[in-house]
This record gives sequence, structure tokens and C-alpha cells, in this order.
Amino acid sequence: MAPVGKSYPPVLYAVGREKIKEYARAVGETDPRHLDHEAARAAGYADVVAPPMFAVVYCSQAIGQAYFDPELEIDFARLVHGGQEFKWGPLVVAGDEITTVVSVKAIEHRAGNGFFTFESVATNQDGHTVSVGTWTNIVRGA
Repeated sequence: MAPVGKSYPPVLYAVGREKIKEYARAVGETDPRHLDHEAARAAGYADVVAPPMFAVVYCSQAIGQAYFDPELEIDFARLVHGGQEFKWGPLVVAGDEITTVVSVKAIEHRAGNGFFTFESVATNQDGHTVSVGTWTNIVRGA
């Protein structure tokens, strides 16, 4: 029986200022709110603001639990990225502590390929949901 609905233990990620700046530079962000804590504070934020797709960074350890779950039998040699969708909550800033829980949303087999869909729910230290992600991965058939 496929483990649809299975959840993995929560993973805590402490958001660091330098990590946000590194990520922002890596993806070509130029908005000073991502790169300069004084500009972010002048704009009303406690510290530098994470670009939206920084969610991939703070969710990565949590989603990794599912990817490496032997019960799912994901063949990494045949794994391709299928897609991601996010719904956003409050902005993530340096100093936040984000807890992410991942669950198996669906497993389907079509045309000889496996479709694995996971959901991540990330919550900040104040209990606000900062992102809900849907992660689809395809394992190509042999």
C-alpha cells in the first residue's frame, strides 16, 4: 500500500542574514531589501527579506526525508523535476525560525512513470504559515 498521507518529522531551519544575501545574489536579485539589512529596516522589516523561492532552502531538509524514504522506492537515476507551486504567507526575514512538515500528497503511475507529489507546510516562530508548497517529481519508467 502506497504511503499517501504519510508525514515526516518537522524540521527546524534558522534563517540567517548571510544565507539570504547569498541566495539573493545567486538568483540575481537586486532589490536592496534582500541584500542590505539597513535598507530592509528602512522599509519596515526586522532584517533582510528572503526572496520567495528561498522556500526551497528552508524546506530542503524536510523534503529530503521524503525523497530518501526507502518505503517510497524513488529511483534517483530516473528522477526528474515535475513542478512546484507555492502559496505564500508572511515574508521570511533573517532571524526567523521556520519549521517545515512534509507529507506525501499523491503517488500515481501513468504511462509507466511514477508521479510523486509532496506537500510542505512551513511555519514561522509565531505560528504563521509562511508557505505551502506542492512538489511534483516524476520517476521515469525503465
